[in-house]
Amino acid sequence: MSITTESYGKSVAEPANPHAQLDYHALNALLNLYDESGNIQFDMDREAANQFFLQHVNQNTVYFHDLEEKMKYLVENKYYEPEVLAQYDFQFIKDLYKRAYAYKFRFRSFLGAYKYYTSYTLKTFDGKRYLERFEDRVSMTALFLAEGDPRLAENLVDEIMSGRFQPATPTFLNAGKAQRGELVSCFLLRIEDNMESIGRAINSSLQLSKRGGGVALLLSNIRESGAPIKHIENQSSGVIPVMKLLEDSFSYANQLGARQGAGAVYLNAHHPDILSFLDTKRENADEKIRIKTLSLGVVIPDITFELAKKKQPMYLFSPYDVERVYGKPFGDISVTEKYHEMVEDARIRKTKIDARQFFQTLAEIQFESGYPYIMYEDTANAANPLKKVGRINMSNLCSEILQVNSPSEFNEDLTYAEIGDDISCNLGSLNIALTMDSPDFAKTVETSIRALTSVADNTAIDSVPSIREGNDKSHAIGLGQMNLHGYLGREHVHYGSEEGLDFTNAYFAAVMFAAIKASNKIARERGETFAMFRDSDYADGSFFDRYDPADFAPKTDKVKELFAGSSIHTPTAEDWAQLKADVMEHGIYNAYLQAVPPTGSISYINNSTSSIHPIASKIEIRKEGKIGRVYYPAPHMDNENLEFFEDAYEIGYEKIIDTYAEATKYVDQGLSLTLFFKDTVTTRDINKAQIYAWTKGIKSLYYIRLRQMALAGTEIEGCVSCML
Repeated sequence: MSITTESYGKSVAEPANPHAQLDYHALNALLNLYDESGNIQFDMDREAANQFFLQHVNQNTVYFHDLEEKMKYLVENKYYEPEVLAQYDFQFIKDLYKRAYAYKFRFRSFLGAYKYYTSYTLKTFDGKRYLERFEDRVSMTALFLAEGDPRLAENLVDEIMSGRFQPATPTFLNAGKAQRGELVSCFLLRIEDNMESIGRAINSSLQLSKRGGGVALLLSNIRESGAPIKHIENQSSGVIPVMKLLEDSFSYANQLGARQGAGAVYLNAHHPDILSFLDTKRENADEKIRIKTLSLGVVIPDITFELAKKKQPMYLFSPYDVERVYGKPFGDISVTEKYHEMVEDARIRKTKIDARQFFQTLAEIQFESGYPYIMYEDTANAANPLKKVGRINMSNLCSEILQVNSPSEFNEDLTYAEIGDDISCNLGSLNIALTMDSPDFAKTVETSIRALTSVADNTAIDSVPSIREGNDKSHAIGLGQMNLHGYLGREHVHYGSEEGLDFTNAYFAAVMFAAIKASNKIARERGETFAMFRDSDYADGSFFDRYDPADFAPKTDKVKELFAGSSIHTPTAEDWAQLKADVMEHGIYNAYLQAVPPTGSISYINNSTSSIHPIASKIEIRKEGKIGRVYYPAPHMDNENLEFFEDAYEIGYEKIIDTYAEATKYVDQGLSLTLFFKDTVTTRDINKAQIYAWTKGIKSLYYIRLRQMALAGTEIEGCVSCML
């Protein structure tokens, strides 16, 4: 069987095309110019993808006589892990590759093809030639994640090749490769108020950055600047020097050069260093404190909003004193619950600032830098199914991971006296449009849950024991979603409209039901639940009591029609009651099941609009390495449905938040929510958006994006992306 001799471009290239002699970069650029009839030239982008294969990929691919020769070469030369292939009969492997190639896959955009071949596919060690096609990467990923289960491997090939499920970048990049990083998208680490924990956190950040990707760290427990050390006053330097150390660590470490190290730090709004923390992102900040590459997040409890509403001062509490008084770290205290008690407690040092001025400062920094992210602490904890186990006190680099953690304790020699629970992000996403087209929606969700569970099961990071401990106990995963706007546009539904919100509600309810059912099925098969199950809201049934199954069904005629044409079974009251009984009896395997990430690169190769937010532009402009500008059309957009692809700046933050609010009800973790504003925005507008998100039950906010004045005011004749 000659697997790699099939050439992507040969069967689809059209030499008669008058533009065929242009190179792929020039063809892609034509996408940004209207044709003589005033239409967007979508066919030029597809032709660019064809020519990319003819002019570049085919000429730089290593070919083999057959699959057996190829596999032998890749194993012997340490490109593939032999253990993955050893789990299967070779005839099955051949059949699986045939199954993948039978899809006759074609990238739907030039950027999708370019992104795949520059960022994902296996290359020779000198980086000059390609050893895999897309079908090969999918097949090896399926073999790896199926762990010897032929049926699961086949299901995974079907779901990934069809575009319904897409593993996250670290998984798709690394699965099955001998020289690889980890499969995990990001990690979350606590830091406690001692030098041992701070030192461990820096070392752990280095270890995790070289293996995987982004690392978020909790700073709320660290004593403030000027706090005593060993009862000697004014000794602590606070959180800023720790941030500088972490920033240097992330700039040094990367994953074999494939992914740059990236970090985020979270601080509670009532920490005494909060204003200094925010000042590190000011454009005119002193270089001694300025933080350039580290992302910032602020944890805001309900009490902060209430104080601002009442025009009352906002007290900041010393973490050092709080821990002495309550016997647990500041990050594990509910500030809303204990606020007035801590204000009255003379043992706790405190300072006060103007609550409204705090929010004004927050908006100013977001206006200048897009940071900080915001985590609405009490909203996240109220929805947390493991609230009796612990507290959510931070999020991750993309603000969608919301899980409980627990502290580690260290001996003087830096060994662990007690290993706490830190967090791994085991992610992958469904393409909403293609999942709605699935012949078996429940199977699509179950296969995806099994794939992500395999990521969790195959992750063992011994260099950071608290990450390993947390992952092994929770089996937590995050099934995400992308292409909401693409699907709505395809079906002629306006984003944020009554029908758009109705669809979002019904779709996410169906995913929640199918995901819990799949995890329950895995628990039954293995006779095992996540470690903290008996203390969760699943065990006593209270999780299920939050929902009225009548709310799951579509309400509008349009969405009823969409669901009637799909394989989705909207759960009834009887279905919900049965699932509740099954879970209470047998448990679920995964402590957390869903999280909606921003889906950057995987959206391009999957031909999806990113995450569930609206498009930022009908034609997106990206700068990609040496090639320079690349143009990417909104997926599913054509010249007939342009009116349904209004961009995020025009749609406005209210409709975006409304959409996320519908989805949030059914997602046990968070959703990466970016807010988009026109160049006329004021800090007051940003404050209004923050408050609106809080009132609508949003758990976290990601970036604030402002449309650039120069671009917004530019109208180049015949230029699509500038006609915003």
